[in-house]
Amino acid sequence: MRDRKKKARGLCPLDPRWRQGLQTSINCNSIVGGLEALPPAGSRGRAPGLLLLLLCTVAALPALADPPHAPAGANTAPLSGNEPVTFLADSVNYDRFNGIVSAVGHVQAWQNDHYLAADRVTFDRNTGVAAAHGHVLIVEPTGEIIFGDYAELSAGMKNGVITGMRALLAAGGKLAANGARRTEGKLNEMSRAVYSSCNVCALDPTAPTEWDIRADHMTQDLQAKRIEYSDAWLDFYGIPVLYLPYMSNTDPSVKRQSGFLTPSLGTSSEHLGPFLAIPYYIVLDDQSDLLLTPEFNTEQGGELEATYRRKFNDGIVNVDGAIGHDEGSLGGYILSSANFTWDDTWRYGASLNLGSSVDYLRDYMVPGYGGNFLGSSAYIEGFGVGSYTKLAVSGYQALAGDVTQDQLPYVLPRYNYDFFSEPVVLGGRISFDTSDFDVLRGEGTDDQRLAARLQWERSFGGALGEQWLLTAQVAGAAYNAQGLNNQPNFNAVDANSDTIHAQPQIAAKISWPFVRDAGSLGSQIIEPIVQLIAAPQSGNSQHDEIPNEDSLDYEFTDSTLFNLNRFGGYDRFDGGMRANFALHGNWTFRGGQSLDAIVGASAIEHIDTNLYPLFQPWNGFERGSHLSDVVGRVTFAPYKWVDFTTRARVDHDNGDLKYGEAVMGVGRPILRFNFGYLYGATDPYNLYASSLNLPQPEINYVLKNYDGFFIPRDEVSAGVSSHFGRYTVSAGARRDLQTGQMVSAQGELKYEDECTIFDFLLARRYTSINGDNGNTTILFQLTLKTVGQFNFK
Repeated sequence: MRDRKKKARGLCPLDPRWRQGLQTSINCNSIVGGLEALPPAGSRGRAPGLLLLLLCTVAALPALADPPHAPAGANTAPLSGNEPVTFLADSVNYDRFNGIVSAVGHVQAWQNDHYLAADRVTFDRNTGVAAAHGHVLIVEPTGEIIFGDYAELSAGMKNGVITGMRALLAAGGKLAANGARRTEGKLNEMSRAVYSSCNVCALDPTAPTEWDIRADHMTQDLQAKRIEYSDAWLDFYGIPVLYLPYMSNTDPSVKRQSGFLTPSLGTSSEHLGPFLAIPYYIVLDDQSDLLLTPEFNTEQGGELEATYRRKFNDGIVNVDGAIGHDEGSLGGYILSSANFTWDDTWRYGASLNLGSSVDYLRDYMVPGYGGNFLGSSAYIEGFGVGSYTKLAVSGYQALAGDVTQDQLPYVLPRYNYDFFSEPVVLGGRISFDTSDFDVLRGEGTDDQRLAARLQWERSFGGALGEQWLLTAQVAGAAYNAQGLNNQPNFNAVDANSDTIHAQPQIAAKISWPFVRDAGSLGSQIIEPIVQLIAAPQSGNSQHDEIPNEDSLDYEFTDSTLFNLNRFGGYDRFDGGMRANFALHGNWTFRGGQSLDAIVGASAIEHIDTNLYPLFQPWNGFERGSHLSDVVGRVTFAPYKWVDFTTRARVDHDNGDLKYGEAVMGVGRPILRFNFGYLYGATDPYNLYASSLNLPQPEINYVLKNYDGFFIPRDEVSAGVSSHFGRYTVSAGARRDLQTGQMVSAQGELKYEDECTIFDFLLARRYTSINGDNGNTTILFQLTLKTVGQFNFK
């Protein structure tokens, strides 16, 4: 324990006396004449010549980039007799008879980025040995500061010994030892040594650190940049927890170095059983590296994973792949991406993602394994002032049996362009966008489309404070489609179609905010909003001949209430004469609290031709009614630590809830609760999935025969988190109220300080992916900064 306390004290900051009372400053350009510059034998006083000769023998260990008191602009060249040297001392004495120079009292000396400080420094010209006594400090050009009680240095610091040695390394690493010896400037050998990256307690430097590695013998290889330990113990808070007969780690000054990384241990009762992964990291060159990870498990037979990375001046390439046994057969995957910057305007890249099966990706816990397909693409994109363009090609690989390869599309290519101007015509802004593609399917609709939208928009204020927004828009698309009677269109009339549809629109939107100063209660705003839109009828006239790739789903809420085309795409247009109206209110209090709400609806003129089947009953418009469902949103923040937002859509006839969501957060970072709720009267994704197996695509047939479509989505979620000091704790869960089953649950505990990261995660998935029975994940990760990670999954 006594040795441990001594080492801990060695990690304390530099003695503040060295920053005071400096009396002498001498600067010279070179050492000429050596002994001729010395004072007579036995004299006392300042004698820079021999002390500079002493300093010129110093060749450095590694040091701080900005050493204490070093001159600005200093470089990291080796010490040389031809370089300027500066030293400071209270007094200097030269013994000519014995050839010994002594500098006494707050001695400091530097040349380039090399720095030496001590209470007293002597140099014996006969032996070439320099001795530093008391509060020895050596600052070196590559990031280290070495402390000691006494040091003897020779051969330009290539050889030396130091007692009571302590060192501050790069990245917060710290070393302490009873004694150290340097050999040929290549090895620092230390006895009874300790290493840590934790800070020492300022109030009690003798207290044990959070963790350290304590060894009878420690070697710092300055060429290989590694620290090796013999007969070592890993201690936590001074308590030995793990004996290590031998271990090594990379010197913290090194960013990348080849070698084994910390193994990962774990178990997966559903898929792998107990497993062990042993990663080996290979530095190929300054721009690239390779990580090889063999994994051994008891259930599947094992896997070899390889991750390759290469960084270029203008981009980066990542390739992750693996091969292994799964479910009695050989499988694997490759996930890769490349992204490059051509210049300030253009970027380009590609991705290639392939897998043997969704079971392999799931069993070996590959990120993104939950899907039934993988996508690959190549692209080029450009950025201009107010404009953006992208040309891309993409394809998909089927992984699961319920999705066949022929059903998945190839997009060869897709082109997008968007432009938004400064104010030009009549003070308004012009925008233009186009989305064009060629979609090919082995089984399904082949679709070639050219589509564009041109819009003029101007906003201005009226004389009575009303705010106007005028919009004129025309959008259209041309199609060449084959196989419309197949998925995803299921057209019962025509199999092939060459057609065009277009829609011009004009709209005027007026909002009239009435503002009231409520004094100590803050300010209030009541704002009626009305939007009138005029457009020709689209209705059913051409929908049987027009493919639908980008307008399959639509949710009518307050966020889409005032959209000119509430479908968002080009394949379906929201036409006809219609009016959208809402009432918006806001109350902002003096203390920063706020209440914001909006409620609105939409009215449409021609219901027979415009609502069905363009809009379906579950979209917010009932057949035979001019009025839509009522939509609304409320955002409430009564305190800085409480926020609440809810939105809903209700039937305007009976008040039934058709769609609803709510999120709420309560608390400060030290303790915060989050709640969520989601309700939907239908699940349209079930509709499209079921249509794949129907003999005819009739919507009425689906609604009549597939009751599952009307099973509501009814889900609640809750979570709690706490962040205090170095600790973060969180937990959360989701539950399906309709089925009465849990969806997922997880909890996490994390601790992080300057030297340690501890992360524990427990998660449970109750839903099934490709026939499994859910999955439980346990992740334990302990990171000792500058040393490595210890994982358990």
